[in-house]
Amino acid sequence: MRPISGYNIILFTVITLLLGCNTETAIKDEQPDPVLVEYPVAYIERNLVAVDETTAQFETLNPARFNPGAQLLIKRNAFADSPTTNLTATLFGEDQLIDIRDLSVSDDGQQMLMAIRAPEIEGVDDDEQPTWNIWRYTVATETLERVITSDVTAEQGDDLMPSFLPDGRIVFASTRQRLSRAILLDEGKPQYTALDESSSNETFNIHVMDPDGSAIKQLTFNLSHDFYPLVLQSGQILYSRWDRMGADHGVNLYRMNPDGTDNELVFGWHSHQLNLDAQTESIDFIKPQQLPSGEILILLTSQDDSVIQKRPVLINIDDYIDAQQATATSGAEGDAITDVELADFNFSFSTDLALTGRLNHLFPLPDSSQRYLMSWDLCRVVVNDIIRACGQLTAEQLADENLVQADALYELWLLDNAKNTQQLVATTTQGTVLTESVVLQPSSQSKTFIADKVVGNELDSQLSQALAGSIHIRSVYDFDGTDSTANAGGISRLSDPTQTPAANLPARFLRVVRGVPMPPDDVRDIPNTDFGRSNNQLMREIVGYSPIQPDGSVKIKVPANVPLAISVLDINGQRIGGRHRQWITLKPGETLECVGCHTANSQLPHGRLDAQAASINPGAVGGFAYPNASSNIIPEQGQTMAEADEMVNGLAELSASIKYTDIWTNPALSTVNPSVEYSYANLATPAPTGSECFDNWTAYCRIQINYVEHIQPLWDLARPVVDTATQMIIADNTCTSCHNIVDTDGVTQVPAGQLSLANTVSTDEAAHLTSYRELLFNDVEQEEVDGILIDRLVEVLDADGNVVYQVDSNGELILDADGNPIPVLTTVNVPAILSSNGARSSSDFFEVMNNTTHQNMLSADELKLINEWLDIGAQYYNTPFYSQD
Repeated sequence: MRPISGYNIILFTVITLLLGCNTETAIKDEQPDPVLVEYPVAYIERNLVAVDETTAQFETLNPARFNPGAQLLIKRNAFADSPTTNLTATLFGEDQLIDIRDLSVSDDGQQMLMAIRAPEIEGVDDDEQPTWNIWRYTVATETLERVITSDVTAEQGDDLMPSFLPDGRIVFASTRQRLSRAILLDEGKPQYTALDESSSNETFNIHVMDPDGSAIKQLTFNLSHDFYPLVLQSGQILYSRWDRMGADHGVNLYRMNPDGTDNELVFGWHSHQLNLDAQTESIDFIKPQQLPSGEILILLTSQDDSVIQKRPVLINIDDYIDAQQATATSGAEGDAITDVELADFNFSFSTDLALTGRLNHLFPLPDSSQRYLMSWDLCRVVVNDIIRACGQLTAEQLADENLVQADALYELWLLDNAKNTQQLVATTTQGTVLTESVVLQPSSQSKTFIADKVVGNELDSQLSQALAGSIHIRSVYDFDGTDSTANAGGISRLSDPTQTPAANLPARFLRVVRGVPMPPDDVRDIPNTDFGRSNNQLMREIVGYSPIQPDGSVKIKVPANVPLAISVLDINGQRIGGRHRQWITLKPGETLECVGCHTANSQLPHGRLDAQAASINPGAVGGFAYPNASSNIIPEQGQTMAEADEMVNGLAELSASIKYTDIWTNPALSTVNPSVEYSYANLATPAPTGSECFDNWTAYCRIQINYVEHIQPLWDLARPVVDTATQMIIADNTCTSCHNIVDTDGVTQVPAGQLSLANTVSTDEAAHLTSYRELLFNDVEQEEVDGILIDRLVEVLDADGNVVYQVDSNGELILDADGNPIPVLTTVNVPAILSSNGARSSSDFFEVMNNTTHQNMLSADELKLINEWLDIGAQYYNTPFYSQD
């Protein structure tokens, strides 16, 4: 990063500096830019304190926030004294406070898009207030009109951040979630507008519509915001995505085609803590712009919503995937993020005195002139109650720590970066700020048109008809281009049936999980207790399972247009490693190609095809069977085992069961591996909701596991042990017979292992069963005294193992009636035996289930149910509509 230097005197060409001591100090170029004489300039003027003395706030993660007091102004050209027209003065009636944002211009310069929020309606609820709508200004007719003419359609969601595609269609961010809402109905849920994963605001996703506002289509399906779409010169869409799954991973840059295909992470996952001006700042990548040179410009924003100044930086997304991580093939060195070189300006979002002024907005002109429109607050200070320009003061005066910075006065300037000149375009008054601005000028850089992919050509027709896509992972053993099985001989050894039997393969199955959209409070006010021990994973549904091939490859059919995550499992159905941290979505008929996996702490390129290292799995030698494998499958050149399996047996469909059948072993060379199946059909308790759907799979099959309905019955299930000879019951292995506060005769007892699995209301949390709290929350040991269970108390020992005694406020020992010191007593902690982090983090439980006293008490099918429930988050409920208050 270029460091912020001390005060540099800005050199102006043919500039007059007006040094009066009034508040109207300005810098003006005597010769207006001749190129801009013929092009209109539009900008937003905003009153920062418009209603009830409330300061406007621009929250990154609440883009629909209404800040009344904006107006859209237009000038015929960039002359400072050119007359100004208020385009929105009478749009909703005079003196009506509205909000405006997101100006963008068509490539021919003849149209301008924006988002406008109509005035607040007094006395009505929030859900009856106007929504944000997209409007279009046409230069030829000087008309401003709403793109969606129907009031009903326009008010179906908040529409923001519009831009023109090369074919005239409009891409925008919206909460209308048009297709997501329809899919909810097909899944058997009510239709609602989902909240983001922090449950704070309605979720924005990217949509597209025809120029007349018809044919609205949803392109992205993130469970938190996808917003700020930018149409690149390449024709692709670069946008900002809030990655919030499981935790707040920040707002990153993603890229996709205009039809929603090839959607991938581009930049920023490990770049949210940047060293700026000798201090670390938290950064999100919001509202990208593209310079005529092709570089990506972003105005970094302070995490403090009250700070409106920005820091302009360039991001090299071609050669980098993170701030200091180049793509695997670029060979680039240095930093991906650099300050924009703007004459002698040093802009930041520091609240300290900004000697070269402060920046609120920067718009690069769509030509190669290196000119920008900038909303610029010149450096002004208050001296003896008079506002003076910093250029009027000496260095000694500027060094005065008591110097007070004047209130912001953001004006509109034209910066010619090549000539190092600034020209005043528009001024304003104290208390208002000129924010976004554009020039309605034809672009010198035409955008490439990318046609929608065609079903039957680029998109698979059978998958598309089934509303499905497919995921192909070349090898789950590939971690950032490194073979994680190298110590075991590598994937060549694992894929050879004569060298590695299936029981020795580390990765056996893949689980696909669907994130459940959270409804707003007016649809279902979900109490935190519904999530259980942790709400970090919110609610999850299982979409199904598939075996992983010996080389680590897997190719599966998955539902389209829903957010999915994957987990790699061992032979027991337990997740290996951490949870997947990004939602995957596919368009119907699309196939997602993945090289491999990514370790949690690694910053190496991953998740972007052109950034990753080459796969560790080169695939087959075409025309020959895999080494020492069955000749029933003869792969083509470069195919993974999963691809070859699909070629012969068809694309693998997801199953509710964990099933494996050996298709690779050549019985003439080695022993065929035994089949494996863990099935809900083998349960004596209710199977998870939706599991029956997989008998005839559709794109809407979901498995819901709720603790009360599906886990508690495992503890309650009668498990008598019968003598095979006499048919007499010789023991009772019912879980609650031992793990209960009373025995079978109703006599008080200490639960076995200090663990009660009773199906009773918890005394700690009335919304939970006793067993759930005992399994997942720490507790204290109890003992039975005279038929009553009480907390067991033990003496407290110091660091040397000596008993600690009670003392009074003076430090003197407190004695009992017999004159003896009284020991300090404390309870004995009983740690939770299960963890919402997953089955492998609950190893104590499974070790107990395998010891001599518990072995075979729970079947493999029952353990599989517990494994998957823990792996998806150990939620109390996994549907928002199970528990009704």
